[in-house]
Amino acid sequence: MKLYLKGKILSLPTEERPREKLYFQGVSTLSDAELLAILIGSGNRVARVEKIASLLLDFLDRSNGSITVDELMRIPGIGKAKATLILAALEFSRRSLCPARKRIGFPSDVLPLVSHYANRKQEYFLSISLNGAHEVLAIRVVSIGLVNRSLVHPREVFADPLQDRAAALVIAHNHPSGNLDPSAEDKQVTTRLRNVAELLGIVFLDHIIFSEEGYYSFLEHGELTDQ
Repeated sequence: MKLYLKGKILSLPTEERPREKLYFQGVSTLSDAELLAILIGSGNRVARVEKIASLLLDFLDRSNGSITVDELMRIPGIGKAKATLILAALEFSRRSLCPARKRIGFPSDVLPLVSHYANRKQEYFLSISLNGAHEVLAIRVVSIGLVNRSLVHPREVFADPLQDRAAALVIAHNHPSGNLDPSAEDKQVTTRLRNVAELLGIVFLDHIIFSEEGYYSFLEHGELTDQ
């Protein structure tokens, strides 16, 4: 089999390399970065494949689906051939593999939509726009970093849901520490965003905190019952 990964990845035990891990353990066991490393295929003189995959993942997290070949080619180590391959793979997934609109009936329904962010090293704050039937219209990354009132500004949270003509909203963020208990900042952000949603006529359904261990729902814990 052709060696496709250079440097650090080749120093890993065979069963821990992305391609072999996929073969022996299944595709669902791979992280997003490992999936991208397989798609990229190999590194080059500019950067190792794991570095390229990391930069690409960060770009995709921040792009919210709006991507061009030229933008991908600005990532060190990605040329025209890899950029077109990546963009084609993403578009094919969007067209053929994405299920019909997912309906959110319970807080646990949110988890499969955001769980791939659970292993991120920083906190990713996400907004999920829903229509009147509570079907998902869009999922977006609002901010990356600590969740606090300065980073999670209502203007940034509600700009896209308003454009979506969303009737309802779920917000979610990961806790890299694995601790699912909401912090004081989490509670303050929830209260602030909930009040703004009410003014805008958008139903604030829930705030989900999640990790690789599970999730915490403000709704399930009775913190939104007076809505």
